[in-house]
Amino acid sequence: MSEHFELLDIYKAIVSLIAGLILGFEREMKDKSAGLKTITVICLGSTLFSILSYKLAGQGDPTRIASYIVSGIGFLGAGVIFKSGFTVYGLTTAGIIWIAAAIGMSIGFGEIYIAFTFLISALIIMYTAGFLTKHYLPQKHNKILKLTLSSEHFFKKEEILAEIKNISKEAHEIAFEKQGNLLFITLDLHVTTKGIQNLEHYLLQNKDLAAFSY
Repeated sequence: MSEHFELLDIYKAIVSLIAGLILGFEREMKDKSAGLKTITVICLGSTLFSILSYKLAGQGDPTRIASYIVSGIGFLGAGVIFKSGFTVYGLTTAGIIWIAAAIGMSIGFGEIYIAFTFLISALIIMYTAGFLTKHYLPQKHNKILKLTLSSEHFFKKEEILAEIKNISKEAHEIAFEKQGNLLFITLDLHVTTKGIQNLEHYLLQNKDLAAFSY
């Protein structure tokens, strides 16, 4: 047993633990489904698989076992992605699971400097993306707006759509339904942050609308 044990493995485990805690802390603070414990365990597990792959390969390919981490972690990441209506959630968490596994593998193979280079890079984008988006990128949002009209107000439809198109950058009608005495209109909008406020004010003030949601 001692021939496979090295003090370096303990160092790798400690470094992997630290890297996992750093990555997991950001998700935990945002109360995401994969938080501190999950990200840390993923990082540690990837490190362990990499160490075993390296030690047990002998004269063979040391990446044989570790290569399955890449495909296996994909299934785990897919588990935190879910869709609600037209909106997809969990993509960032899935990406962090992916990078945590990659960093863990790098540590397991002894590439500590590479691991921390990419750990720091990941942290930079995680903590600055909001600031960069807010100050340097156009503040446009994609919204799926659902309007409800009574049949007796159908003649108001074009007027309402024209006003919404004036407020939004783009507006496309993607569905039109009728259930009983109610009409349901679904719009795909591209609207600025300020435009959202104007849109909400218009929708709230419009007495011809029975209901709306987005």
